[in-house]
This record gives sequence, structure tokens and C-alpha cells, in this order.
Amino acid sequence: MSNQLKIYCKNIEQYVPITGGETLSDILKRLGGYIPFRPICARVNNKTEDLQYPVFAPKQVEFLTTTSASGSRAYIRSLCMMLYKAVNTLYPQATLRIEHSISRGYYACLHGQEVTPEVVASLRDEMLRLVERDIPFERKERLTKDVIPIFERQGLKDKVKLLQTTRELYTIYYRLDGLCDSYYGVLAPSTGLLRVFDLVPYKEGMLLMGQDPTNPDVPQQPITQEKMYHAFTEHLLFNEVVGVKNVGELNEAVIDRRANLLINVAEAMHDKKIGSIADEIAARYRQGGARFVLIAGPSSSGKTTTTKRLAVQLVCNLLRPQMISLDNYFLDREHTPREANGDYDFESLYALDLDRFNNDLNALLQGQEVELPYYNFELGKREFRGEKVKLEEGSVLLIEGIHGLNPELTSHIEERMKYRIYVSALTTLSIDDHNWVPTTDNRLLRRIIRDYKYRGVTAEDTIKRWPSVRRGEERWIFPYQENADATFNSSLLFELGVMKEYGEEILKHVPRDIPEYGEASRLITFLGYFQQIPDKMIPPTSLLREFLGGSSFHY
Repeated sequence: MSNQLKIYCKNIEQYVPITGGETLSDILKRLGGYIPFRPICARVNNKTEDLQYPVFAPKQVEFLTTTSASGSRAYIRSLCMMLYKAVNTLYPQATLRIEHSISRGYYACLHGQEVTPEVVASLRDEMLRLVERDIPFERKERLTKDVIPIFERQGLKDKVKLLQTTRELYTIYYRLDGLCDSYYGVLAPSTGLLRVFDLVPYKEGMLLMGQDPTNPDVPQQPITQEKMYHAFTEHLLFNEVVGVKNVGELNEAVIDRRANLLINVAEAMHDKKIGSIADEIAARYRQGGARFVLIAGPSSSGKTTTTKRLAVQLVCNLLRPQMISLDNYFLDREHTPREANGDYDFESLYALDLDRFNNDLNALLQGQEVELPYYNFELGKREFRGEKVKLEEGSVLLIEGIHGLNPELTSHIEERMKYRIYVSALTTLSIDDHNWVPTTDNRLLRRIIRDYKYRGVTAEDTIKRWPSVRRGEERWIFPYQENADATFNSSLLFELGVMKEYGEEILKHVPRDIPEYGEASRLITFLGYFQQIPDKMIPPTSLLREFLGGSSFHY
């Protein structure tokens, strides 16, 4: 009988009877004060759903806050649609493009309308009016052939192209006060939940700021990231030149058999950028500096291949590059700092023997020969295996490690002797004008594939570890990225099309009965936007080979 149907609510750890066909929002109303917060979405059988999701069978349900990982993404996506609605109301002639995350916000620009402080203020005020009206985000699902004309009428050519090249039978979209849009994931139940945000002028556009994760009652505050902005802008211009700004255009290039040309041009841009960095290092070296090149960046940014390719370019500049890894300067395990939960914190700067490292570098500068330590990860002990290094005439030491931009790492080394490079996959390809490709998703997919292929680590274990990795990056890497002398964007315009086959195959084996299934499912949905590109088209020197295999470099 229908009155025997129940869901298990994780928030209250109880079974809740339902009638069948009720939405999560309906169920939430019946739970009354049992849920001590206003949910933005829910996890149903470990998969994120919006509150309009109808329940017809027994499910496990966990209602989520705006500060949870899934809730935060839903909050930002909902703010984006609210901004689109405000632009459509006040400046209907303009095209909104939300390009990427930067300075703790989301950079948006308008085509067909100059973005002045007055324009930004008017859009913020209109968004506040939408919040006060508490308008529902209505979830719709229709045949794709019926959704395409809706987007065509609204002038959303980018979304039309995406739908035409993904070839899905049905499409999910949302409607806000008569305006339709689609997003990479679920939205909030209504605009009234989105009270905390800001919209501030930034460069030629504006920054959309969500909640501060440390204090969700106030909006996030922007930080200065001039070098990051320049790196993003450089690649966005490149995307314009090659005619591939979004996934729909990338898919068209694959369908039209233009992927090979796109790969060659993108790889050539990597070569050109690394070559220019090598030229600058060589120039500083000949002026008496740049003996140590420190290469840093977050997980799966491609630091190792960047270092190896840089070494090749330095040889072309008649220098003699030598390479060492910061990992070999780890302290013995019993001296390693621990996280709050008791686990070893290998990402801490203080997991390294800073004194030994600085002493070795200074000895090298004085022309001495130094025996490098070797860290035995199995034993958790430092060993010496007779590996020695000495800086001869023309020698440059390349030092790879996540802390390279932190001044404390090389506090005893004269500044002019250091050249710092920040490496990160700053993805500039958009899904469409209102959906960007998150840089963290790109890096996570790289790491899932590499860990599975070469480290024997399952996708669920990589996903489980990822929040801890991200916390380490926020503490030890991102605060220092503006210290870099050069920023290298390691993303490749085509790479998600190549990773699609690998990623989908690995992710589909994540069990459904664990929390990590939700993230795996989200990433599979994300990869579904891309036409597949065969990996045989990727050259052996490509940075992407660090993760896929088949590289001509030795790792």
C-alpha cells in the first residue's frame, strides 16, 4: 500500500512515511522543525537532486545546507541565473558571459553593453528585488528538439550549439519568472534563499561573489589576482582566435574532423609559452641571477611535465638544467606534523626539512658539491644513496614542489637567485555562456585517471581524498600564487574530450552505496557534454601524457 512507502532521512536518522509522488520540498514541509536549516538541495541515494525531485520509491535522502559542497555549487549556479534574469530585464540587448572563477568570485562580462559601476549597481539592485520576490526556479524536462527553439528565441546560440552536438534525447532546464536557462547541476528552490551575495566592478566586467565559506552570513570578499587574470585573458584571446570558446564549438570541431589542427595549435602554444619562460630565465642567469627555478602549483596541474619541457628549452638556451624534487626533503615520519584528525599532514610546509634544504642550496651557490637526500616513502625515513649535485658553469637547478612560491621555503636564499613559476590548469573553455568548466573539475579528472592507471588508487579513494587536497591548496599554495615571476596555464583546450573515455570508464565503477558516488555521477554527467577525441592524436611530449600515459618523458 502507498502509505507504507518510506524514505530514510539521514539528517534525523529516521524513516519517514511518504505517499509516493511527493517532491522533496513536500516532504520537507511535513518534517517541520526537524531540519534545523533551510535546505538548498538534497542528496538522494548519494546523488544530488533539487527539491523538486519527486519520490516514487524508497530512497535515502539527506537535505543539504548552502555551505555543503553540493549546496555551494547550487547556490552559485542559482545566483548566475538570477544575474541572467537581471541582465535580461535591464539590458535585454546585452549578452551575459560568465567566464571563469577568479579572486574568490566569478568573472562576468556583457557584450553589447559597457559595464560601468552604475550598471553593476543597477544589476545588483535588480537581483535584490528578485530575492525579495522569492520567485521559484521551476525545473523542466522536455525533448531536446522542443527545448532548442526556446533557447533560440532567447538568443542563446551557445546553448543551442551544445544541445545540437551532445545529441541527448531529453534536456533539463529551469524557468525563472518566464525566462529559461540550463545549468551544469541543480538550482535552489527559489530566489529567496539567495540573500547573501555581491556584485562588484572588476576589470572590464564584474565579479559575482557568493557566500563566504567561513561565515555564510556575509558575501565573499575579492582578493588581488592580477597575474591569474592575465593568464586567463591570454587564453581567452587564444580561444577567440581558434574559434573554440565553448564545448559546442569544440564538439563541432571534432565532428568536422578539425580536432587534429586544434591539438597541434594548442600544443604549439604550450611550447611557445614555456620557451618564453626559458628565455627570461636565461636572460636573468646571464645577469648573475636565476640559479634556482622553483616550480609550484596545485595537484594535477602538470608540474612534472612542465619542468621536463622547461629543461629542454633551457638546453636550447645553452644552459645546463638539473632537477630535484622537494619530496626528498621530507622529515622522517615521526617528525611530520599532523592534521586535526591525527593524519600526517604531508602538504604542510613544515613537513619539509627547511634548514637542510636552505643549507644545501647555499652550499651549491658557493660551488660546493652536495649529496641529495632520498625519501623512502615506505619506511618514512630519509636515506642517502650517493646522488650528488654541483652547479657548474651554466647550471640551473629546477626545483619542483607545491611550496615553491612560499617565501619561507627559501628564506635564506638571495631573491635574485630565484625564479618562481606557478603552474595551474586554468581552464578557459566554457560549457556555454552561463556555465564555465571548473578548474578544480579538470584537475580532479586528471588525478582520477593518473591515480587509477599508475598508482593503483580507485576513483572513490581519489574523490574521498580530494577535499583534503583542496584544503591543503587553499592553505599552502593559492595564497602565494601572485609571488610568481611567470604563470604557466597547463590546460589544453581539447583535453576533456580526450579524457572522456578514460574518465567515464573509471568513474562508472564507483559503487552507488557510498557518498563518493554523487561526485562520480556529477563528473560523468559533465563528461557527457563532450564529443570524444581519440588519444592517439595526442603527441608523446604533451603535458596530458603525464596523466594518460604514453609520454616520451620518464617519470
